[in-house]
Amino acid sequence: MSNKAESATLDLGLPSSSVETGAARRVLVPYPVDKAYDYILPPGLEAQDGDYVCVPLGKREIPGVVWGEAEGTVAPEKLKAVISSYGLPPMPEAQRKFIDWVASYTMNPKGSVLKMALSVPGALEKPKAVTAYKVIPHVPEKLSPAHRKIFDVLKDGHAKRAAEIADMAECSASVVKTMAKKGLLEAVEIFSAAPCRAPDPDRKSAILSEDQRAVADRLKTAVEQGGYNASLLDGVTGAGKTEVYFEAVAEALRRDKQVLILLPEIALSNAFLDRFKSRFGCAPALWHSALPPGQRKATWRGVAEGHTRVIVGARSALFLPYNDLGLIIIDEEHDPAFKQEEGIIYNARDMAVVRAHLGKIPVILVSATPSLETVHNAWSGRYDHLHLPDRFGGARLPDIHLIDLREDKPERQHFISPTLKNAIAETVQNGEQVLLFLNRRGYAPLTLCRTCGHRLNCPRCTAWLVEHKKGSLLQCHHCGYNMKPPKTCPECNDEHSFAACGPGVERIIEEVKAYFPDARTMLLASDTAESNDKLREMLQDIRDRKVDIIVGTQIIAKGHHFPNLTLVGVIDADLGLNGGELRAAERTYQLLHQVAGRAGREEKKGTVYLQTFMPEHGIMRALAYEARDKFLEVEAHERKLADMPPYSRLAGIIVSGRDEAEALHIAKELGRTAPQDQGIQTLGPAPAPFARLRGKYRFRLLVRADKDVNIQKQIGAWLDKIKLPSNVRVQIDIDPQNFF
Repeated sequence: MSNKAESATLDLGLPSSSVETGAARRVLVPYPVDKAYDYILPPGLEAQDGDYVCVPLGKREIPGVVWGEAEGTVAPEKLKAVISSYGLPPMPEAQRKFIDWVASYTMNPKGSVLKMALSVPGALEKPKAVTAYKVIPHVPEKLSPAHRKIFDVLKDGHAKRAAEIADMAECSASVVKTMAKKGLLEAVEIFSAAPCRAPDPDRKSAILSEDQRAVADRLKTAVEQGGYNASLLDGVTGAGKTEVYFEAVAEALRRDKQVLILLPEIALSNAFLDRFKSRFGCAPALWHSALPPGQRKATWRGVAEGHTRVIVGARSALFLPYNDLGLIIIDEEHDPAFKQEEGIIYNARDMAVVRAHLGKIPVILVSATPSLETVHNAWSGRYDHLHLPDRFGGARLPDIHLIDLREDKPERQHFISPTLKNAIAETVQNGEQVLLFLNRRGYAPLTLCRTCGHRLNCPRCTAWLVEHKKGSLLQCHHCGYNMKPPKTCPECNDEHSFAACGPGVERIIEEVKAYFPDARTMLLASDTAESNDKLREMLQDIRDRKVDIIVGTQIIAKGHHFPNLTLVGVIDADLGLNGGELRAAERTYQLLHQVAGRAGREEKKGTVYLQTFMPEHGIMRALAYEARDKFLEVEAHERKLADMPPYSRLAGIIVSGRDEAEALHIAKELGRTAPQDQGIQTLGPAPAPFARLRGKYRFRLLVRADKDVNIQKQIGAWLDKIKLPSNVRVQIDIDPQNFF
């Protein structure tokens, strides 16, 4: 791997013309290179470690970061000069060490990891000035309540934009501008439009129970003391975990530190933003891929300059250029969405812990269903284990019932059992809300010819085409391929012979409407919540009781609070148990537990029905009898017997290419030369479960190693012996979360 990184650097055309001699510095550039290059500083330009600079590379001028003293392997007169400095605060040493560490751990070039940290190059340029407002030196004694509120917002001394002031003071922007015209506020030009400058840590603390206060105090103490500390905040659904860790956020803000809160999905941010704003008086800065470019620029620069104090984001927020990071929180830490599966493959949860360790700051992992790896770290004493066993405000956990589909059978071509149907009718009649959960988009997962049995498959993937009634399409959920449903079977030419097999959420809501024609229904999936604004609107409709029955996918499974929702029905509780994946049992338990936790979160008691063909399965019994800890103990025991993580280490090697024979040849060659030393073994190659994905044929090898084996070193030495053709790609997945 290192050889490839070295050869890649030779093609970049490093400049060689001479400049006037000065100090030389190494600069790391955001390209797939594994080393920083020496550049000379021209007269009058100083640059310290971490400074953002513009450097020439070939015929281009690109941004880079000063990575230390020059190596001195190239004569000064042959070095190209740094063009300019961007004038931003330097990237802190902890962040630079983090980039080096991630590159080494994931076996990727350092420059590729830096690219994630420089994901918004336009943010390096000084933004256009915008008008902001600040308090005048002498505040009049007689002020209207609205004006007094605005002055309170500005009492921290920071100039703010009119929209920002209006949002925090709960008035219109025109009121702010009118005050400026009357001389009550001073208008100034600022270059940073940070979305969240000054959240108020003392604005509105929640009333905590005795247990919550004890846990909050321990988290606050960790922030007060500083230094690295990892805590698992483990509480039942509805226990008020967010309100508890908000106290740690407040303590970090009092100490003028930045805070990063990682969420697994954008969908969770809507409700979270409302809760944050209620507690701290302003919305935090958001960071995810769906943000408009202007907002990404403002946030990136606000973080780099230190103006933006709290960032709520997806996994990529971990690579923002924090000026003074003081606390990291990973909410729903068990969620598989924290694993980046494309490009640089990394787990944001694990990398966040590393970032906290390198920065000597506290990190809090939060979940009602923590991952076995995290629980293992708590059992072994690496993490503090903080437990909240009860729901907030006296609310009770829901009763969970198992429906045996072998006995309580739905009607033919239907999927809702009589018991669940009766429970839905009673709940709706009582004026309460119902959630029916099925983690499968579309109408039906398989379309089958009744005559010959032909299945409609994706031409680019080893996957069935999923029927979607919306738009009348057959769609691949892996590559996006779609087509109109054919009228004749391509195999036997029989007309109108296709049948939809199995349920998706579209089929379930069709059934709900047939059973309950007078009920107000909503289908909540990524297909219907096409934007963040639309999702917010739909969630608000549920809270406002404009909906009786919600049919939803995992987009609604966690993090949401609906006071009037008292019944949850899981249509196919066995869905996640198919396939024999390492974490199938654990993930099924987590998902079903989270879904069940949406029921009865306030004064009304909740009820959950799980439809299953395997009521005797350990997962179903653990859910029904609230035996989470026992389930984790059994799961840990089985993993230990099998010598699987967290008791060993795994790495996936994925070989892919458009030419099947060539990809298979490389995979076999890797299998032939694979390390089989003491403490390490290699399985495979074998066709991946998705043997063809997006037009590429895929083969997998799996490396298992003892905990004390340097698996990256072993893999690096192994792969360096293989010469890869240009049309075959080898990906390395350290600590794989899926095996497809």
